[in-house]
Amino acid sequence: MTSYGSYRPIRLSPQRRPLARVLAKDSPLRRLDWIMILAALALSLGSSLLVWSATRGRDSLTHGDPQYFLYRHLTNLLIGLVLCGTVITIGNRRVRTAVPVVYVAVLLMLVAVLSPLGSTINGAHSWIQFGGGFSIQPAEFAKLGIVLGMALLLSAQVDAGEREVPSDRSVLQALGLAGVPIGIVLLMPDVGSVMVMAVIILGILLASGAANRWVFGLLVAGTAGSVAVWQLGILSKYQIDRFAAFANPALDPSGVGYNTAQARIAIGSGGLTGMGLFHGTQTIGQFVPEQQTDFVFSVAGEELGFVGGIALIGLLGVVLWRACRIARQATDLFGTVVCAGVISWFAFQAFENIGMNLGIMPVAGIPLPFVSYGGSSMFAVWIAIGLLQSVRSQRPIGI
Repeated sequence: MTSYGSYRPIRLSPQRRPLARVLAKDSPLRRLDWIMILAALALSLGSSLLVWSATRGRDSLTHGDPQYFLYRHLTNLLIGLVLCGTVITIGNRRVRTAVPVVYVAVLLMLVAVLSPLGSTINGAHSWIQFGGGFSIQPAEFAKLGIVLGMALLLSAQVDAGEREVPSDRSVLQALGLAGVPIGIVLLMPDVGSVMVMAVIILGILLASGAANRWVFGLLVAGTAGSVAVWQLGILSKYQIDRFAAFANPALDPSGVGYNTAQARIAIGSGGLTGMGLFHGTQTIGQFVPEQQTDFVFSVAGEELGFVGGIALIGLLGVVLWRACRIARQATDLFGTVVCAGVISWFAFQAFENIGMNLGIMPVAGIPLPFVSYGGSSMFAVWIAIGLLQSVRSQRPIGI
C-alpha cells in the first residue's frame, strides 16, 4: 500500500512563480509608465463612443450597419496596441539599429502615394488604397520616420562621447533627412502634415542642444517656404479657401467656412455638462461634416459639454506630462530627442485639431491623437507610445 505520510508539496521559488516575476523590481512590466498607457487607452476607448455617436445614423457611410465605425475603431485600437507592444518588446537599442530600414520604408510608402497606387479621399491625394476598404496614409508614418531619423543622426556623436552637443554637420544632415519626406508630402499636397512635421523638427532641434542659429534659421526658412508655397500655387483651391475662411470667418459661412461654423455651434450648445451621449442635436442631424475624424471634438463638446471636453484635454495633458518626465530621465540623447519629437507631434496636433473645432486655427485636416477615427493615425500614435516606453525601460531601476 502506498503511504502518503512522507508527501511534501512542491514549492516554487519566488523567481519561478509567474506572479512574482511580474511584480519583481526588475520586471519589464514594472519599467513601463502605466499612467501614460492608461491615459492613452482611456482616450482611445472613450473616443470609440464619440465615433459611434457621430456615425451610427449616417447610412451612406456605415452601409446600413450602425456599429460599422465602432467595430473598425476598436479594431484599429487593438492593432495599435499590438504594434505598441511589439516596439516595447524589440527594445530601444534594437529600434535604434532598425532606424535606416524604417526611414527607407517610409520613403517608399510616400513615393507610392504619388504613383498610380495613390488615391484621393476627401480632396487629399494622400492615401494608398487596398482591397476590402482598407487604406493607409503614409504621411502619419512619415512623422515617425522623421523623429527616429533625426534622433539617430543628432545623437550619434554625443552618445559615443565624442561631443557634448551635435555638430553643425550632424544638424545639416538631420535637416536634409527630414526635408525629403516633407518635400514629398508637400507635393501631395498635405499642408496639415507638413505643419506637424515642421513643429517636430523644431522641437527636436531645441531638445538636442543644437546651436540657436539653426533654430532661428529653421524659423526663417519655414516662413520663406510658406510664402513660396503660396506664391507658386502648390496649394489646391480648397486649401487656399480654408485659410481665407480662417482669416475672415464671415467670408463664406455656408460654403468653405461651414464645417467650422457648425462645429462651433455644436460645442456651444453643449453647455457645461452636454446634452448626453447620443443626444446631440447637431450630431444627430448630421450638420457637422467629417465629425468622426477632423471634427470629433465637436461631438465631445456637444454631448459631454465643457466638462467632457476638459476631461479629454486633461487626458492628453497626462500623456504629454508623462512623456516629458520620460524625456528628463532618458539615459542618452537618442532617447531624449525621440521623446521631444513625439511630444511636439502630439502637442501641436492636439492644439491644431481642437483649435480648428473652436475656430481659432485654420482647418488643416489633422486628426486628434488617440481620438479621431483612422487606422493610420491610431497605428502611428500607439507606435510612438511604444517608443516612449522603450526609452523609459532603459532607465536605472528605481527612477
